[in-house]
Amino acid sequence: MGKNIKIDSPKIAGELEKVNFQDIYYEEDPQLMNCMVSSAQVDNEEINRVIFSKVIFKNVTFLNSSFFNIDMTDVIFENCNLSNARFCDGIIHRVTFKDCKLVGLDFSNANLGNVTFDNCDLNLSSFAEARLKQVGFIESLLSHTNFYDCKLNKVSLKSCDLNEADFTETSLKGIDISTCSFEQLTVSFENLNGCEVSPNQAIGFSRLLGLKIVE
Repeated sequence: MGKNIKIDSPKIAGELEKVNFQDIYYEEDPQLMNCMVSSAQVDNEEINRVIFSKVIFKNVTFLNSSFFNIDMTDVIFENCNLSNARFCDGIIHRVTFKDCKLVGLDFSNANLGNVTFDNCDLNLSSFAEARLKQVGFIESLLSHTNFYDCKLNKVSLKSCDLNEADFTETSLKGIDISTCSFEQLTVSFENLNGCEVSPNQAIGFSRLLGLKIVE
């Protein structure tokens, strides 16, 4: 299943006006639409219920910023640093993160649909109790990432580092992790039912069950 998941790309057409992120403070409702923000530093900010629509962020840092209940549609983050940012309870649709540093990013209880993480560092991030539908992780770092009690629907994991990721209370049925690397995962065996793994991964899981492999 994971190899054939269709993920819609952000729909952004035409020339975008270059703006300063600070322009958002002049809006009656905090929003950025049909624009580009580049080479900006937006650290330690806290804005609730902000809207980003048809926006490209390039070389922007959002360190330790909080955007609770964010609504993002048709957005691209390229070479951005969002480490320890918080998108809790957000709606994130048709969004691409490419070559981004997302260490400790918090997506707890968010809804993600048609989202791609391409060559991103998501170590120590959290998707706890989030809902992911048509989401792709490509060649990304997901070590110690928290997927507690997630709902995963058509999620693709390709060539990712999953070492010590936590899938407690999360079903991996239909999820293909065969190209991913890890030494240890936190996941119950009942939630591994239907997960697609490589032969070597299958041997590792069987040993955890106490089975003795006879060559």
